[in-house]
Amino acid sequence: MNNTANISIKEVSKSYQDNIAALDQVSLEITAGELFGLIGPDGAGKTSLIRILATLLLPDEGVASLNGWDVRKDYRTIRSNIGYMPGRFSLYQDLSVEENLHFFATIFGTKVEENYDLIKDIYDQLAPFKKRRAGNLSGGMKQKLALCCALIHKPVVLLLDEPTTGVDPVSRKEFWDMLGRLKAKGITTLVSTPYMDEASLCDRVALIQKGRILDVGSPNEIIDKYKHPLLAVRTDDMYRLINDLRTFDFTHTVFPFGEYVHLSLIQTVWPEVIASYLLSKEHTGLDIQAVKPTIEDAFMELMI
Repeated sequence: MNNTANISIKEVSKSYQDNIAALDQVSLEITAGELFGLIGPDGAGKTSLIRILATLLLPDEGVASLNGWDVRKDYRTIRSNIGYMPGRFSLYQDLSVEENLHFFATIFGTKVEENYDLIKDIYDQLAPFKKRRAGNLSGGMKQKLALCCALIHKPVVLLLDEPTTGVDPVSRKEFWDMLGRLKAKGITTLVSTPYMDEASLCDRVALIQKGRILDVGSPNEIIDKYKHPLLAVRTDDMYRLINDLRTFDFTHTVFPFGEYVHLSLIQTVWPEVIASYLLSKEHTGLDIQAVKPTIEDAFMELMI
């Protein structure tokens, strides 16, 4: 087995019925031991790309390989050497936690004991529920069990399709802590997520929308490319605020952002000028703050 695990994707395209393009000339290189994030909203093409890498879907065009194994020619080898977690919980609901784990170990021709060191940190949290049926676990516990089953054969590459979608914030944090520990063990991990805040937990990310890669780099590299002055603005009438800011002479973009609106400007403008403009529009409860851009701001800028 090649010890320099990596993922190589070159000009991969995939369309479904009615010629709807799920992936459009996607190219990526993911290096050995990297924790790489595929970041984008629903329908961006994340699942299609991961399913191609997992050899569950064939690309219409382009080539892809994992650890040097081609997804078309070497699919049997790939399936034996990757860990794959689909977006939906896919373990056996009627089997207990330990039964699922032993079942998947047997499928891959190994035993739980052989690679227990790889899953110990995760399984310790599941151990009190080892006799419980998988279908009766909480969302967070289901994902931990699924991760254990994906790791039990010591895969070269780990493919995780939106593993934290629908999971509570505490379980999300715990899951990403686990991924950080797996990175320390040298496992190459590709994880997709619609949550922009999870991008900062990756070594590098690819921002994807409508089947196209918008940018690739470390979270800081992508954020550093954002050059517009940025303000967080709030008033008592947020809906009207968005509409009024869109007619402001110096506005570049306006997007809702939590309890605030993020206003990017075509040039630096004193907050007092913006305040004066909004007061002339009879806004009340005005709050304007200069803020640093986030990966979400960078993503929205790339979509323009």
